[in-house]
Amino acid sequence: MLKSFFPNPKIFFWSAFAWFAMMLAVWYGFASGLADTLSLIKIPPAEVAEGERPPFFTTTKVWVYQYIVGAAVLFCLGWLFYGRNKWYIWSVVGSAIILVVTYFLVQISVWLNNWYGEFFDLVQQSLQDPGSVTADQYYGSMLTVFYVLMATILVRVVFSFFTSHYVFRWRTAMNEYYMNNWAKLRHVEGAAQRVQEDTMRFASIMEGLGSAFVSSIMTLLAFLPLLWQLSQRVTELPLIGPVNGSLVFVALISAAAGTVLLALVGIRLPGLEFHNQRVEAAYRKELVYGEDDAEHCKPPTVQSLFGDVRKNYFRLYFNYLYFNIFRFAYLQGANFIPLIALGPTILAGAITWGVYQQINQAFSQVENSFQFLVNSWTTIIDLMSIHKRLKAFESAISDSDEVPPMDATISLNA
Repeated sequence: MLKSFFPNPKIFFWSAFAWFAMMLAVWYGFASGLADTLSLIKIPPAEVAEGERPPFFTTTKVWVYQYIVGAAVLFCLGWLFYGRNKWYIWSVVGSAIILVVTYFLVQISVWLNNWYGEFFDLVQQSLQDPGSVTADQYYGSMLTVFYVLMATILVRVVFSFFTSHYVFRWRTAMNEYYMNNWAKLRHVEGAAQRVQEDTMRFASIMEGLGSAFVSSIMTLLAFLPLLWQLSQRVTELPLIGPVNGSLVFVALISAAAGTVLLALVGIRLPGLEFHNQRVEAAYRKELVYGEDDAEHCKPPTVQSLFGDVRKNYFRLYFNYLYFNIFRFAYLQGANFIPLIALGPTILAGAITWGVYQQINQAFSQVENSFQFLVNSWTTIIDLMSIHKRLKAFESAISDSDEVPPMDATISLNA
């Protein structure tokens, strides 16, 4: 699954993590202060009145992007000379591009969060003092965000096109790897399905989950300091009182509670999904045999196989019933957490409508990042079942004379 596409997967992923940690340490250690010296583009500082949104591009911002792109290029160059494989361009360079573009999109979200704060303060000012806001100010602010969103939409479209090709290259790598070992794999139950369908689903889910996970990490890095700063405007929390960084702790506790809850409630689902793929494969295989051989697909056999399919689906439906009760109850309840946390502050009139929008947006971004496992749990369950199937499938490659025990036969009474 991984070694067919990435060079030395264990070393590659650990090196990526170590490189990221080292670059982060260097940045916060001394590199963040080198903007005036090393930035390739020097932008004179603009005069920004208190409460106004700073410009998107500054000398410091250019240096940040320059530093990130440079770190990504150096990492790719390292793997160019160490462990490079056939899929280097897509697996190493492609992954680096995905990380860099994801960071850029997160920064757009931060800029938009600041824009919402300024714009809604403008709306509140106009409603409270009619005539104090001109049409040029109102529509000019919207025109600015229009330009930014148009550029962002273009980046997202190209990014989506790129990731689609990235996923298919990963699937192609797995397909070639399995086909090169087909003589060892062809006797495994559902071999054709695993090569054709499971590789497609695995690559697609991994790309989606991987992008979501990276986006969550980068969102936390970008929004946590902002939310901590905005927490200074929160007077106190209900029943607790004043707390430094209060909204950060509320988001963390909320997401952690939901993650633990759903992990406990849905603990049986991965095994049921895995077994579901097995009984479906057994039923499908009998139907395929029946296309060419009249001795197959006899009513008793088909009824028995389909009975296994029905039984497992009914188990899944029941388990998803109580899982979704907890899942949807938690997700709906989480929408009210920022309103509850901000209750004393709102009642005291300590913030403006624009600041509330900033806090709400930043809190949602941080909470959603902390809720990565909650929001992705059903997809993770699907991935775990596919991973089990492909892992068992690949175990046949190491010993061509031994079919994985769990896949050699399908029990009709399982």
